[in-house]
Amino acid sequence: MLKYRNLLAIVGLLLVLFAGGARADLKQGRDYDLINPPQPTEKGKVEVIEFFSYMCPHCDHIDPLVNKWQKTLARDVVFRRVPVIFRQQWEAPARLYYTLEAMGELDRLHSAAFTAIHRENIDLSTDAGVINWAATKGLDRKKFADTFNSFAVQSKTQGSRQKQGAYGIQGVPAFVVAGQYRTPDNFSGGYDDLLKLVTELINHSRAEQGLKK
Repeated sequence: MLKYRNLLAIVGLLLVLFAGGARADLKQGRDYDLINPPQPTEKGKVEVIEFFSYMCPHCDHIDPLVNKWQKTLARDVVFRRVPVIFRQQWEAPARLYYTLEAMGELDRLHSAAFTAIHRENIDLSTDAGVINWAATKGLDRKKFADTFNSFAVQSKTQGSRQKQGAYGIQGVPAFVVAGQYRTPDNFSGGYDDLLKLVTELINHSRAEQGLKK
């Protein structure tokens, strides 16, 4: 009877570890870095943040994969993006992101911003460059400029600076799961491998919280 109970305990542990596909061998320092202190997230959900910049070529390369991957996420996963500002030239693109979000144009123009910078050689590192580009995409110049320079967009941009500090973001693209697991800066796999790792961290967090898909 004792052996039988022990077997049941082991089976139960394995079910928790592998719930939703979670790996049992995720290791700190290899597969993730811990955020200290952990950042608050919505209860009953698994939050995933992609830290990125339109100026980053690696973010450009992974963007089509992220767009497909996020459509496969379970309903309990909340996915969002946060643009980072590592240098002054990255501030205007960050404000571009929040302006497109405020105007309901992210779905149409998010990937187009990557294309403009990395394949069309358009300079989006300045306010004027961003506003001129937006106008070529059919957006009202004055409305876009007013939103781009608004207090709301500037506040969100400042919030991005604070978040990249609170989450310890040193390079992009970087993903944070459940406010506590950050993909490692020294990750050596490809872009597909990185998204597979994020999925494993999602499943790991789901199992920790006792959530079901």
